[in-house]
Amino acid sequence: MTVFDLFNLRGKTAIVTGGGQGLGAQIAEGFAEAGANVVLCSRKQETCVEKAQELTSLGVEAIGLACDVTKQEDVEKLVEKVIQQFGRIDILVNNSGATWGTPAVDMPVEAWKKVIDVNLTGTFLMSQAVGREMIKQQSGKIINVSSVAGLNGTHPDFLDTVGYNASKGAVITLTKDLAAKWGQYNINVNAIAPGFFPTKMSKVVIERGQDYIMKATPLARLGSDEDLKGVAVFLASKASDYVTGDIIRVDGGMTAVI
Repeated sequence: MTVFDLFNLRGKTAIVTGGGQGLGAQIAEGFAEAGANVVLCSRKQETCVEKAQELTSLGVEAIGLACDVTKQEDVEKLVEKVIQQFGRIDILVNNSGATWGTPAVDMPVEAWKKVIDVNLTGTFLMSQAVGREMIKQQSGKIINVSSVAGLNGTHPDFLDTVGYNASKGAVITLTKDLAAKWGQYNINVNAIAPGFFPTKMSKVVIERGQDYIMKATPLARLGSDEDLKGVAVFLASKASDYVTGDIIRVDGGMTAVI
């Protein structure tokens, strides 16, 4: 087996939540380029369908479906549809996310619940439903999208998002615990902790704190449209068969600086 074979995803089926735009779309594109069939899902089905149609030009099967990851019924219906169409699920990327910027003392409990529900509960519900199928087939790769904001606290003048930070930190612990629980079934569970990539969610933070980000990042740039692809394909492929419970930082070196 060559190194190219190790990264080959032909014949695999991947689900990417929040896959219609931003980081999810980049990851989905990387999977399709590596040969995987891709299911994109989010509450906004239109963006997923549009991206899926774009990916089919790469010679793979790609579909866009509606799914609210905070609703167990939606999640279970999604998994059922994917199994019916593709027969199995080899890869799951939990990318759907939400944030809310406000000082911790002013954080509305409704906003806190929304962020936790999408970022943490949604990740759990998707992992649980897909995990059942992966346990049956005795194989699978789960990739959770956390954040560098889940690794440490952030200065309020730069990033005042207590719910987001807490939820992404919890995703890291969930990743490690599922890896410990499901390794016996040949299921790898890992996480990516991205730094600052230009997306709809991060636009305001980047505009307000770009000088700080550049000074705090050794590579002195934001993440690009290509920077997550390689890591995601690695974690989804045979190349990472002996990697589980790990958190890979893709942040230009930001968290390497003391």
